[in-house]
Amino acid sequence: MEVAVNESKEQRGKGRTGSLENPETYENVPGHIIPILEREFDDFDGESEKFLGGQTPEDQFIGFRLKQGVYGQRQADVQMIRVKLPFGGVTPEQMEAFASVVEQYAPLNKGHITTRQNIQIHHVPLRDAAAAIREISDAGLSSREGCGNTIRNVTGDPWAGVAADEVFDPTPYAGAYVRYFVRHPTTQLMPRKIKTSFTGSDEDRAISGIHDIAFLARERDGVRGFEMRVGGGTSIMARVAPTLYEFVEADNGDYLKVTEAALRIFDRQEWLRVNRARARIKVLVDKIGIDAFREQVEEELQGDWTGERDFDVDRLRFDHDEEENAPARPATPASPNGDRSEFERFVGANVQAQRQEGFSTVEVKVERGDLTPEQFRGLAAIMRDFTGGYARSTVQQNLVLRWVRDEALYDVWQRLGELGLDEAGPREISDVVSCPGTDSCKLGITSSMGLNSAIKDRVEAMDISDELIKKIHIKMSGCPNGCSQHHIANIGFYGASLKIGERQMPAYIPHIGGNYEGGEVIFGTRLKSRLPAKRVPEAVERWVRLYEAERAEGEEFNDFAERVGAGRFEEAVKELTLPAEFSLETMQQFIDWDRSSPYKVERGEGECAI
Repeated sequence: MEVAVNESKEQRGKGRTGSLENPETYENVPGHIIPILEREFDDFDGESEKFLGGQTPEDQFIGFRLKQGVYGQRQADVQMIRVKLPFGGVTPEQMEAFASVVEQYAPLNKGHITTRQNIQIHHVPLRDAAAAIREISDAGLSSREGCGNTIRNVTGDPWAGVAADEVFDPTPYAGAYVRYFVRHPTTQLMPRKIKTSFTGSDEDRAISGIHDIAFLARERDGVRGFEMRVGGGTSIMARVAPTLYEFVEADNGDYLKVTEAALRIFDRQEWLRVNRARARIKVLVDKIGIDAFREQVEEELQGDWTGERDFDVDRLRFDHDEEENAPARPATPASPNGDRSEFERFVGANVQAQRQEGFSTVEVKVERGDLTPEQFRGLAAIMRDFTGGYARSTVQQNLVLRWVRDEALYDVWQRLGELGLDEAGPREISDVVSCPGTDSCKLGITSSMGLNSAIKDRVEAMDISDELIKKIHIKMSGCPNGCSQHHIANIGFYGASLKIGERQMPAYIPHIGGNYEGGEVIFGTRLKSRLPAKRVPEAVERWVRLYEAERAEGEEFNDFAERVGAGRFEEAVKELTLPAEFSLETMQQFIDWDRSSPYKVERGEGECAI
């Protein structure tokens, strides 16, 4: 198949370790995965001042700041800082650094956990952004390549290393991958971003299927390796990543070598650069097929470049024995007196036993992924007192505390309660996931964060006790892109609009029947319905009540949805889709959630592919 490929493009490696081109050094210190280079902050300070002084055109400056993880917002003169947490790992000191930066520079007084396990800080003026990324770096945090056409944050299973069902802990290899590709010359200006995941278990808590590149732990004859998948993604062309190789070795660096071969091929596809919205590696794989792509990778691996690289995993891997630093048994553990029901509900829903006897993880349910400075600091203190300092963010916008002694669970629950973080039921129906939407994103059409709160309130008012209903996952995005992963929710929505006469109304397009659990990714069926935003919570309740009333014994939501068909769900909300004429009685429907002025579509040009 003929496509425009730049075969003469220079594609350098990082150069000799310790050279000016590759000055990175690596320490196996928790939270310090991405090496910090002081000169990058000096460069950022200098380039920011040049831009603010009118010496650098905006189009040139945008690409520079994006590589530093500083992203433009829909609001003028402020930025979002995206801080990468490789595989979600975070330390108490880093939690305190987030608290400090949020207090100083974030007007909304919160940091946000994303579905890529990052922490985002919004509404930061450019000069403050330069100071903020310096401050977070003191704790070993990095925003390097958090944005732009780079390898974005590498996500992973938050239970890696403590889960009973994993083949092996992929954490050291995920760390090596991050270190190999950050600042790599080939990955600084690809046609588009690359999202990567690592998982050690076929339960696939990292959701491999929706990633550009994904690694699933495998073992053959005592040799560690990965099944490697390439070409997944959501957004306007949702695809489940097919398998490129059933097995690539890990310890000999083959998984790094094969990845670089794939990225070199991707980087040379000039035809992909014409349309940024479709410039993803999934488009290439979809166009030529995974078998043809594999042939290209095999040919690429024969190139001279492989002899110019150092794929030494021992040098790059992140090794740290968490168990060695796990907390001792508490001398005087607390226990509940009287009614134990709330605590037992929390333990049943939020606590999982680790494979290491006597220890458990505690998943903290973080509403909308937002944490205040007080909560960041309070969680840091809990981590120090009860986890040995170990926690990981999740792709569901929550936080997993690791290495909690079973005897300390009540103490941890009480301490979380003091922070307002003791709610039971992470990954249940009331744990609604959303992107920031029009709160900050240039591409946002609707207030997805506002709808998140409205649906959560509606679900809680329903007082659900049915265990099958609790398993329903709800996600919404403020535009057709997939930042909230709405495509794979049982009930998902993306932002749209309705035009009624000369006026506009915020609306959502629903998806039904998606899945991301148990290692199987299914994209939900898009309904032929367009719901006014203010009626979406009512639609959710109708669908839940429909399922409750008409399901077979033990029938799960997706099985029910497949059996009754999309038309049954459309019929249940048909009257809700009818837009109202503007009047004093209907005026609120023309105002989005958490807004006070009439709705109007205001969509800018996103920077995720500049």
